[in-house]
Amino acid sequence: MGLASLSSAFFLIALVHAQSTLPAPGQPTHQGNVGGFEIIGNSLVSAQQIFLGTPDKVYFIDKVENNPTQIDGHPAWASEWALASGKQRPMDAITNTFCAGGNVLGNGTWLNVGGNQAVSYGGQPATSQTGGGPYDDPDGRQSLLTPCDDGSCDWVLSPDQSQQRWYPTVETLVDGTAIILGGCQNGGYVNDASQDNPTYEFFPAKGPSIPSPILQKTLPVNLFPLVWLLPSGKLLIQSGWATSVLDINSNVETPLDNIPDAVRVYPASAGTIMLPLTPANNYTATVLFCGGSNVQTNQWTSPNFIIPTYPASPSCVKLTPDVSGSYVKDDALPEARTMPNFIALPDGTVLNLNGGKLGTAGYGNDTWAIGHSYGDGPVLRPAIYNPNAAQGGRWSTDGLQSSTVPRMYHSSATLLPDGSVFVSGSNPNPDYTVGPDVTYPTEYRTELFYPSYFNQRRPQPAGILAQFSYGGPSFDISLGADDLFGAVQNVKSAKVVIIRPGFSTHAMNMGQRYVELASSYTAYEANQTATLHVAQLPPNPAIIVPGPAYVFVVVNGVPSIGVQVMLGSGQIGTQPVLPPADLPASTIVQETTPTTNLKSSELSYRPNFRWMFAGCALVASVGLLL
Repeated sequence: MGLASLSSAFFLIALVHAQSTLPAPGQPTHQGNVGGFEIIGNSLVSAQQIFLGTPDKVYFIDKVENNPTQIDGHPAWASEWALASGKQRPMDAITNTFCAGGNVLGNGTWLNVGGNQAVSYGGQPATSQTGGGPYDDPDGRQSLLTPCDDGSCDWVLSPDQSQQRWYPTVETLVDGTAIILGGCQNGGYVNDASQDNPTYEFFPAKGPSIPSPILQKTLPVNLFPLVWLLPSGKLLIQSGWATSVLDINSNVETPLDNIPDAVRVYPASAGTIMLPLTPANNYTATVLFCGGSNVQTNQWTSPNFIIPTYPASPSCVKLTPDVSGSYVKDDALPEARTMPNFIALPDGTVLNLNGGKLGTAGYGNDTWAIGHSYGDGPVLRPAIYNPNAAQGGRWSTDGLQSSTVPRMYHSSATLLPDGSVFVSGSNPNPDYTVGPDVTYPTEYRTELFYPSYFNQRRPQPAGILAQFSYGGPSFDISLGADDLFGAVQNVKSAKVVIIRPGFSTHAMNMGQRYVELASSYTAYEANQTATLHVAQLPPNPAIIVPGPAYVFVVVNGVPSIGVQVMLGSGQIGTQPVLPPADLPASTIVQETTPTTNLKSSELSYRPNFRWMFAGCALVASVGLLL
């Protein structure tokens, strides 16, 4: 047996012995305004960046500004929001995190990369870049946070510092490390050659930064490039009007077609998302781009470009880069938008919310700005995209209500475990700016959006694994009669999905991904219960990378409460990949069996005997080989 095979064998043995299931999830703790929004309070800092760190904790990161909340003798620009209690605590983000990027690593640590120079009041450069002044905000580089539920965690500086990068993009890779792409040294509305950093590097560091041809040629709009890890293991990069696929093993970029209709990257800031990866589409990645602005390259810096009067684009296009390098036009948005967030919902649809119909991201002191804002015309009503609907009917606003809070530049949103969407932020201002005469103030009001399924009785599946491997033996999930809504035929609609909510900032959720696991079922007509036979992760970490994620079991479009799980080994490094299991054929049988008379909650800790038998067999086979 080779060393690689032996390593995988011992990993499987360890996984078998460590394998545990989570308690069956319950029901939401409250009813929601289905199709609408509810303001749940004011945040301590404005939500320029947010992410779901634990099932109960949302973390906020703001730019350095004069927020009323204080910590360690200076205004706070980071905080934690406890979902169950509503309690918040300020946190010390140490450096200036203005327009940083972020993502979560394979061990569950969150990385915040880049940010601005140290500033004083009004966003003006500080006299010292190493601390001091009114904010004590050293020049930003890289910070790390390991989330917690006991209030003991805070941001720490990484000893492995990157280059100066303002507006960088961060994507997690197959080994749980990260790639950091693009950015500039001193900021501004758009980039310029004097401060450009058209390179990429890795975290932890793997050597000097590497030049990127697509970033080099797409000035002045190459900040926050749109980046996705593809199932092929390559990276899709969209910047300016250009598109490329990067092979990070050879550092070779292959140009694809230019994107049609509009600029999608910051500051045009379209809504973008990778659509669900499912067994039905053979885990083939398709990326959707909607909105943005049809601004030509030389127009961005023209003195005649009156930004907040320029209309956003309604265009939507799709690209399936592992299949074709050409874009395909999709249904247009119901309302043109710049700066929207696209959120993957557990039922497989996509929520589109936030943003405006005029202008772009950004702010400044120009006489034509709306206060300081370069965007205008807030779009308050969300829309839902259904990738499985026929073309011409994929977008809908039916039953959806408008928010009362404009969400312009520096707004964010993320999916929560109960299937609602957490929405906060909006601050197109150089510093804390409030008052009755301010059109788009520094915004602290925080909302929940409630999708159509929210108030329905949720499935309570038993047997969800706490940790998932790439390949390996399948496992069983039990569904009771209530979980199937009293009709055993509903098992045919059941699916098990894994969602990484991502790091939300600047109309992006870096790392957001939706993957449906392969499954079959054995259902029992006599008592209307069922067992789902579920495959582990596809044996390819590029489909969904290692690290924390949330599992939802969806029946008839109604998701369970999501439970947090660990994908892969829980460590940064090469992930063991095991052969996938064969699933039994789906069947509905007439007679009942003793185990299916139990309620789902009574099955939560039932041993997974197939895992035990597989482990014993593998132990025996490895022992013989040794």
